[in-house]
Amino acid sequence: MNSRWIDIDNSNGNNFRGYLSLPPTGKGPGIVLIQEIWGVNSHIRAAADQYAADGYVVLAPDVFWRLQPGVDLDYNDADSKKAFDYMNRLDFGLAVQDMGRTVNTLRALPEVTGKVASLGYCMGGLLSYLCAANVGVDAAVCYYGGGISKQLDQADKVKCPILFHFGEEDTHIPKDAVDAVKAKFASAKNAVIETYPGAAHGFNCWGRPSYNQKAAAVAHGLSLSFLGKVL
Repeated sequence: MNSRWIDIDNSNGNNFRGYLSLPPTGKGPGIVLIQEIWGVNSHIRAAADQYAADGYVVLAPDVFWRLQPGVDLDYNDADSKKAFDYMNRLDFGLAVQDMGRTVNTLRALPEVTGKVASLGYCMGGLLSYLCAANVGVDAAVCYYGGGISKQLDQADKVKCPILFHFGEEDTHIPKDAVDAVKAKFASAKNAVIETYPGAAHGFNCWGRPSYNQKAAAVAHGLSLSFLGKVL
């Protein structure tokens, strides 16, 4: 893939970085791809490359840069402990501001020829939802975003098309939380909520024990169909 790290201006002189992956044609619509709690690691970079191969200009920002730039963790117990610590210390308000600057940086790239969506996994799924509500993306995809049900006061601000993916066996996001999201967006013509039988939290990540190939493939296909229509 044609990929590199670039600087993202946070407007106060302390730039942070993002992993940029370009499609084979070199140009296309944009996706801000938002990490899980393990940082912009090999899986997130591979996911960015995957969407780039699908024709998108993808930028994966370093969400934890204020705590520790360049977090790149594995899914073992020791690294997962570090990952949860980073998440627990993250200022989500500042993170949403950083996502807005990432969107602006992506829109300004000459390689971006269309609209820009956000797409995130786990913690990134929540941030993608908050991007839809607050930073002016043209669409949003949210994979098993923990905590969305606790931020439904933001839902009325979501004006763009939005796609949610939830695993039906997700012990981190119980059924009542998913039902609350469904109820809140029941009358929203721009919202789609997909659930996956037998799929647990993190089902898209092939580096985790919860990886579910069938659910990941179906969700990826639905995400591409959604993005193809709205971008």
